[in-house]
Amino acid sequence: MERFMMFNDRPIDPFLVMQLADLARTLARRPDMTVEFAAHSGMHPVKPTVYVSQFWDVYPPKEKETAMKSDVALRVIGTRRHTDLAAVRAFRQAAEAHPWPKLAKQLFSLAEDLRVEALCERERPGVKRWFRTRRRLYRRYFTQQWQANQTRGAAADQFLAAMYLRLTADSPLDDVPLAPMADETVQARLDALWPQWFDAMSTADTARWALAIVALMEEALAGDMVNAYISLPFVDDGDDEPKVMVRDLKRVDPLENRDVAENPSNGKAHQEVLSTWHRETSRPNGNFLRFELERGTRTGMLGDGARPGDDGDQALAIVQGMSQPAKRNEYGLEAAAAFQEHRLAGGGAPYGEANRQAAIIVFSSPPPSRDERDEYRSKQAAAAPYRKRLVRVMEQWLEHQRSTWRTNLPAGRLRKQLIPFFTDERPHLFYKKGEPARRFNAAFGLLVDCSASMHDKMDETKTGLVLCHNVLQTLRVPHQIVGFWEDANEATAARQPNYLQVAVSFRESLNPSSGPAIMQLEPHEDNRDGLAIRWMTEQLLRRPETQKVLLIFSDGEPAAYGYEQNGIIDTHEAVAEARRRGIEVVNLFLGRGADDESTRRTIENIYGRFRVFVPQVSELPDRLLPLLKTWLQKSL
Repeated sequence: MERFMMFNDRPIDPFLVMQLADLARTLARRPDMTVEFAAHSGMHPVKPTVYVSQFWDVYPPKEKETAMKSDVALRVIGTRRHTDLAAVRAFRQAAEAHPWPKLAKQLFSLAEDLRVEALCERERPGVKRWFRTRRRLYRRYFTQQWQANQTRGAAADQFLAAMYLRLTADSPLDDVPLAPMADETVQARLDALWPQWFDAMSTADTARWALAIVALMEEALAGDMVNAYISLPFVDDGDDEPKVMVRDLKRVDPLENRDVAENPSNGKAHQEVLSTWHRETSRPNGNFLRFELERGTRTGMLGDGARPGDDGDQALAIVQGMSQPAKRNEYGLEAAAAFQEHRLAGGGAPYGEANRQAAIIVFSSPPPSRDERDEYRSKQAAAAPYRKRLVRVMEQWLEHQRSTWRTNLPAGRLRKQLIPFFTDERPHLFYKKGEPARRFNAAFGLLVDCSASMHDKMDETKTGLVLCHNVLQTLRVPHQIVGFWEDANEATAARQPNYLQVAVSFRESLNPSSGPAIMQLEPHEDNRDGLAIRWMTEQLLRRPETQKVLLIFSDGEPAAYGYEQNGIIDTHEAVAEARRRGIEVVNLFLGRGADDESTRRTIENIYGRFRVFVPQVSELPDRLLPLLKTWLQKSL
């Protein structure tokens, strides 16, 4: 399966993400600590979030892994404990008032990180090798930047690179010119000032040192820095992001003329194709999908009327009109009446921190049509040989359990052969009949990935679902079949609707008429696996049966809105939580991706050894039979 999103056009290694998350939680001693990727490393001042820099992506895998671990250790051990947030915020305000704020912020960040690195190595000697690799890579990079910026004439960037090389130099002979652009007086004062960094004992000391350095270089530099190499240790939401208000998206200047168009007598609207650029919109003043027309005629075409949406509409454009229901969500009156929406936003996150803004919408499948019933019967016929084989094996096994006598017992019924009474010193002459046949004490939950990538596998998957349903129904084992997906078109940062379509419920699973609704499961858009697994776990925990099994039919990694980075970890945590609560979770990986080594490794990281790879979906019935047999035997 193709991944849902690439960050900076590079795939995210889920195994590395899980390693970094485990490292952050261990060092912080907080189970809710999360790891996210960003342009620069940092620590969120409120949320338990560590930002790992993707600067390291260009390096070989071993160095990349070590450098990213150094990011986590630096922020969790150092920044979180030894960097004063109040001092950082005070420095930010002071730097904003300076003529060269970028240089001030980045010089302070580099110096504070180096100060904190020494504290981390003192508290945790085991991280020394990580920081050695970090400094070696940074020194190589800033050496290149010093030479490149000298050629480009970017004096501020060159000065920052030289300052890092001077602060991390291992030998007095390893020195680069700090400020070749300054005169001799400034250079002499700078040579006396920069070593004072080694005496800094707090964040406030580092801030004062950085401001003094930048104030000294103010006259020597012609401008501020061009590039951003590092950010402040604490990263607030929205830092350095342009804030676009609603008023910025609307017209703020009137037309130069006051002409008003009369309504045409025929009432017909004329369409014209307008260019998105012309002489009157050439000013780069932050326009956002709008025309800055200063001359024209006022019309009433965008009044109270509404128009239907069109495929050519801009995704982010602001249109005026009335919201209309989409036909693709019309599931019928019966299904609409069964909709239940559970909002997860709020103070807590019962379905995982990654799903805080998700909304679960549960609905039952509408009554199946004649075509769906016919298709179900054809799949029943295709799965009948497998069903009969497994049912016959299970019934024979049950009969063997019932009819087998236990002999050579010290108590029970007296046997007819009494020869051991004369030959054995301690004869066992009694037997007991087998116990009567028992019902299978198990409940099954079947989750079906209904994402768009399942379009070429859904038909064969339905055959496997029909096989499971018929076997469990024949053996009188309650079960539930649910398809899940996320609506990508409606997902926003504040709300991500996730639909759970109950094709077969626990209550109706043993009903002979249940089953045709399985044919209504169709591929839709995205999949948020961790959310669906936690929801089904709740349903299984309400069942009185002893043996509980959760079977997940999917074809790849989870992918949804804001889920591309932490989806792997969230799904792994959901699986671990379910297993801790006594539920057996097994993944059936469908499709050609099962042959890909990286994909197999990802699925193994999520589900452990409890996963079954099915490269050809047609092999699904053969893979299901031994699994069902094992679980049913364990339930007795």
